[in-house]
Amino acid sequence: MRTELCDLLGVAYPVVAFSPSEHVVAAVSRAGGLGVLGCVRFNDPAELDATLSWLDGETAGHPYGVDVVMPTHGPAEGAPADLDRLIPPGHRDFVERTLLRLGVPPLSAHAPSRSGVLGWLHSVARSHVEVALTHPVRLIANALGPPPADVIDRAHGRGLLVAALAGRPEHARGHVAAGVDLVVAQGYEAGGHTGEIGSMVLVPDIVDAVGERVPVLAAGGIGSGRQVAAALALGALGVWTGSVWLGTEEYRSPPALREALLRAGSGDTVRSRVYSGKPARLLRNRWTDAWNEPEAPRPLPMPLQNMLVAEAHSRLMAAGDPSVVPMPVGQIVGRMNRVRPVAEVLADLVAEADETLARLRKLST
Repeated sequence: MRTELCDLLGVAYPVVAFSPSEHVVAAVSRAGGLGVLGCVRFNDPAELDATLSWLDGETAGHPYGVDVVMPTHGPAEGAPADLDRLIPPGHRDFVERTLLRLGVPPLSAHAPSRSGVLGWLHSVARSHVEVALTHPVRLIANALGPPPADVIDRAHGRGLLVAALAGRPEHARGHVAAGVDLVVAQGYEAGGHTGEIGSMVLVPDIVDAVGERVPVLAAGGIGSGRQVAAALALGALGVWTGSVWLGTEEYRSPPALREALLRAGSGDTVRSRVYSGKPARLLRNRWTDAWNEPEAPRPLPMPLQNMLVAEAHSRLMAAGDPSVVPMPVGQIVGRMNRVRPVAEVLADLVAEADETLARLRKLST
């Protein structure tokens, strides 16, 4: 299984793997795909710089990329303390009442405090770009549309490719007009921030809209080689994967999260604003259900919602209860039934895709 995307990215297989884990990213790149590190969790640019320095060594000369979050319509800017004052007391009260009702204990006195994810503030995302440009990354992707023109120009000036995720054909056209080199057609099934159109419809629509000008990658609902083959049949030149790597050995998740992922079926996710303030697909559980009850307030806009629930997320994870862990994940979570090494997962994706494509070729004879 090889497409022109392989030569463009300098990889053996047309498989891109997004992960917030540098260990997953390094393992994917070493195994022949392109690992892409999600940068949104890094509030401190120095921490990102140290992580990319680690990746520079661990990828052993194989290419890798970074994913930033720069909203087209930026959320409120400000220091954490200033933004924190914008959170209504009623929202805080609801979170505390809900945690009490769910039986989630407070954090220990020695647990580190969290100010919430600030990586989707434009200023913080821009600092991520500044750090990335000092490392030998191959690709900068933006999860919420094309980066600003000056970011695209600087990336191109250093020989980097720029990608942007799209949930509608008109978004893809705008991305290409802005100067991106690749478009990721992300369907409704995807984990994290996602749109409203399913991959089976969206991918060929975006291929028809921009595929003659830039490569299109398919994302959302891709957790097997058959789904990779389906993406190629729809006109994509490769796939952008994410959730499938949450079940790997290299993704160092707490036991409760791992149990929740392995137990979940494809119908056990929900698209909600509770995680970040923008629609994102999450593992459905007692925590997400609480936000659908009549007394629940409307989630706040980005980044205030994540700041509101940041400590709650830490408490939910620390509680060790699989029925409350907060986690973005796509509908392919139902395919996670055992923990495996990254290299094995990638090898199986490629082998099954090759077998599927060979079987389909026989149908035309």
